[in-house]
Formats: sequence, structure tokens, C-alpha cells
Amino acid sequence: MAPIQHRSPVLHSFSPLTEAALLSKSSASAGPALRFAQRNGYRALRPSSFAATESSMENFICVQCGTQFGESAQPPSSCPICEDERQFVRHGGQEWTTLERLAADHRNRFEEEASQLLGIGTEPEFAIGQRALLLQSPAGNLLWDCITLLDDKTIAEVNARGGIRAIAISHPHYYTTMAEWAECFDAQIFLHTADREWVMRKSSRIQFWEGTRLPLWDDLTLINCGGHFEGGTVLHWPAGANGKGALLTGDIIQVVQNRRYVSFMRSYPNLIPLGPAAIGRIVEGIEAFPFEQIYGAWWKANVLSNAKDAVRRSAERYLRWISA
Repeated sequence: MAPIQHRSPVLHSFSPLTEAALLSKSSASAGPALRFAQRNGYRALRPSSFAATESSMENFICVQCGTQFGESAQPPSSCPICEDERQFVRHGGQEWTTLERLAADHRNRFEEEASQLLGIGTEPEFAIGQRALLLQSPAGNLLWDCITLLDDKTIAEVNARGGIRAIAISHPHYYTTMAEWAECFDAQIFLHTADREWVMRKSSRIQFWEGTRLPLWDDLTLINCGGHFEGGTVLHWPAGANGKGALLTGDIIQVVQNRRYVSFMRSYPNLIPLGPAAIGRIVEGIEAFPFEQIYGAWWKANVLSNAKDAVRRSAERYLRWISA
């Protein structure tokens, strides 16, 4: 296999959107749909549920994937992320919510996945159900992957640990409300440019990078592996596993139930496999980095020893079976 050429990273930015002035959302001025939600808690609403009397602009959120869209008076007609073959539209049809409605009856859970690695996930489970990871590092904290719900308790918990310097996300299924998080914590967002078409809410805080590696601070490195998405990214954390190194992988490298193995797919819910070239690219992309552990996208979905060997034998098994 020909070696991957490691190009210097190139950063790009979205131009900021012109923000429409938000109307008051107090119970006195809110429309009837919003007042109902405030009284009765979060409900997923179909586009027809948002009446014309709901005059304020909203950043609507897809209930199936948790992605937040740019401001509009009415919900978008569809969610491109869910209509893509890697995801799916809810069986009952497309539904939308807002951050305010979501916060009415959901909360975030905080649990240490490892020393200096805080898991943040939403309960009851919302959208895809992943948990984010707050990696606490001397020169600044990095939020790895993102979840939709951002509330006052979450802000306080994160600020108590030093805030967020930047956000990095493995792939578009976890973009969620990244712009809200970035604004709240005055943070940059690092996304691979190959996935820029999947950004549904533009932000001047997004920095698109090119190439196969992006060095950050404290020797943290983003690695473009492709696979699940062309811009699929993992994070190398050299201080993880007591200095033996760790990878944070989202589901670019998916930790499976047998923790001695991982897997790789173009689509997990629709069971679309990857081909040999994509698997080879993933394995080669991480080969130069030492790591003992992998932290996946879900609570306790971690390989806590011999993780590099787990990737190698998993790739070999995968290639053997798709070639059989």
C-alpha cells in the first residue's frame, strides 16, 4: 500500500451569517406552540405543528440526528443528514424541536471516562445518543464530539473544569449544536474540509482543515481517516493511558461489544460496509501513533488495553470476511 502523503494543514472559515434579531420568548409574547411547550415540556413537532402565529426565528433541531439548522421562521423541509444513505428519517416522518423545548425534560449526565476525560451525555437519550468527551489538557480543554443539549448546569460543569478552548468533531452525525457550544465557551471548531457540505448552521467559529493531520496544543493531533465519512477524524491524545497514548474515535473506529475488537462501516444503522481501500486508509492513518486505549462514541465503549493490536486484528478479520 502506497504511503499516505501528510500535507500541511490548511484552515478555512465560513463567513458569519447575518443574525436576525430574536423576538422575546417570554410567556407573554411567545406563540401558542411555544407556550404549550413551556407548560408541558419538550415535544417533538412535525413541520405542520409550527403555526403561522409562531413569528420568532428559531434554530430548529432534527429530532432524529440532533443537528441544529440556521435560523428560520419555519422548520426546514427536510434534514439532508438523515436523508443520506448513512442515516435515516424517523419512521413516523421528519420531526423538529428547539434547544428550549429539549431542555424542558432532558438533562445531561457527567461521568469520568478516565482521568482528565469527562463524558457528557443526555438523558433520556436523544437523537443518536452519543456522549461527548471533555479532554482536560494543560494548555486548554478540547471538547471531542458534541451533543445537542447545552443548559446552565452543563455550562457550570464545564466552566468548573476550565471551559473549552476548541471543539473537534469526528463526523457530521455529531455536529449537533456545535455553534451554540462554541459561542457559549468562546471556542473554535475544527472540522475536516471534506465534510463541509454537511454543516447545517454556519458559524465564523468553524475552522476547516485539509490534509491528513492537524497538530493542536499539548501534542494533541487530529487525524483524517475517512471511512464512515470522507472527512472522518480521530484524535490522538498522547498523555492518555498514563502516557501510553489513547485515541478518541467517535464511530470512525467503532468499539463493539467484544472489547478486544473494533469495527468500521459506511453506515451503522443501514449496515453498509466499507471496502478494502477504506479500511487500509484507516489503519495506515493511525499507524504512526502509539496508543494503548480507544475511547468510542458511547458510555463505556472503550478498549482499555492493547488497543492498537485490537485495530489491526479487527481490520484483518473485516477484510477476510468481506472478501470471502
